[in-house]
Amino acid sequence: MIRRIDLRGTTGPVDYRDVVPRADFDVEAAVPAVHAICEAVRTRGVDAIKEYARQFDGVELDELRVPAGATTEALVRLDPAIRAALEESVRRLRATCEAELEKDAVTDLGPGARVTHRKVPIRRVGLYVPGGLAPLVSSVLMNVVPAQVAGVESIALASPPQKDHGGEVHPTILAACALLGVDEVYAVGGAQAIAMFAYGTGPCERVDLVTGPGNIYTVTAKRLLKGLVGIDSEAGPTEIAILADDTADASYVAADLVSQAEHDPLAGAVLVTPSERLAADVEAELDKQVFATKHTDRIRTALTGAQSGVVLVDDLEQGLEVVNAYAAEHLEIQTEDAASWAARVRNAGAIFVGPHAPVSLGDYCAGSNHVLPTGGCACHSSGLSVRAFTKSVHVVDYSRDALAEVADHVVTLAEAEDLPGHGAAVRARFGG
Repeated sequence: MIRRIDLRGTTGPVDYRDVVPRADFDVEAAVPAVHAICEAVRTRGVDAIKEYARQFDGVELDELRVPAGATTEALVRLDPAIRAALEESVRRLRATCEAELEKDAVTDLGPGARVTHRKVPIRRVGLYVPGGLAPLVSSVLMNVVPAQVAGVESIALASPPQKDHGGEVHPTILAACALLGVDEVYAVGGAQAIAMFAYGTGPCERVDLVTGPGNIYTVTAKRLLKGLVGIDSEAGPTEIAILADDTADASYVAADLVSQAEHDPLAGAVLVTPSERLAADVEAELDKQVFATKHTDRIRTALTGAQSGVVLVDDLEQGLEVVNAYAAEHLEIQTEDAASWAARVRNAGAIFVGPHAPVSLGDYCAGSNHVLPTGGCACHSSGLSVRAFTKSVHVVDYSRDALAEVADHVVTLAEAEDLPGHGAAVRARFGG
């Protein structure tokens, strides 16, 4: 079901990024269609969004904004067990977010010379929650909680209208919004939702930042509108890599590969191991587990796709090189002394250590955030956190004496750059 890639005996310099499987996620190919959607929303506003709701979601929208009271009603009707699970997830995530809060950093460089590195929350954000193959209620929590902890003043949330729910946002998503106190919710999906946030369309005031995962059209809209509005990342299809040795339980490894393949036919599932026995056992487990689960076709498509595979390596040292090059969204370490190997990982969106920390835990209740960099972007980018909802401002406070102490240096450097006006602005304060 899942192909093998044998890197054993590899000699010479190798860029493992070129040989490890990855989903084909061509944002550039989607640009013309998404550009047209964004332009339609910019020029025709609400009418364009309603047309796209008919075309893409099969629903007739009366209003973009979810009516007042609909979120509260959804929470009242929510299964108590789901509510309890959401509340526990929120509690854990809020605790880790509060621990991430950064204080202002004040540096005194001399008498009367102070620079403060101030953390300021973004004023207004637009949060996107997918609702295509699955109603990702957990994404409500992962976006809203860090924004709230950061001190964001105004939060709007958009999720696709659901044909099966009368054109409304999925009721579990609405209930999560009520649980978190978010009452500005829009039944708008895809690229048109990102454009609505960026341009400020109809009842939705323009936002300063857009966050949240989505399909290729949502991601492309983020790319096109970046600059007009801030974005968190261009997140593509989900992916899991597992670094494992002979000590790993093949049934656990297979179950974790299946869990991510369940998201999307383009989801990537990669096992990196020096153990041919484990590889064979995992393949046998996949043959059993895939056909015993609900979304067999979707999972089989993902596991048999070019983005998935079992990568055989000489040893865990080579395996570590491979997973660092792959820079997975989710990386599990199921080896002997897993914590030591995890400590040496440089590139991953999130690292799950040992046999009892599956990615599913991180998706819901670990206290970590599951909005993470994909497509190898973990080599330079981080997952969603409180920091994503703040910006840094340097506050410079100098007295006359403090300025006098460095005035000659400022003038010298200004003249070195042939910018005499810069030096003159300093001299003017001393009668020069």
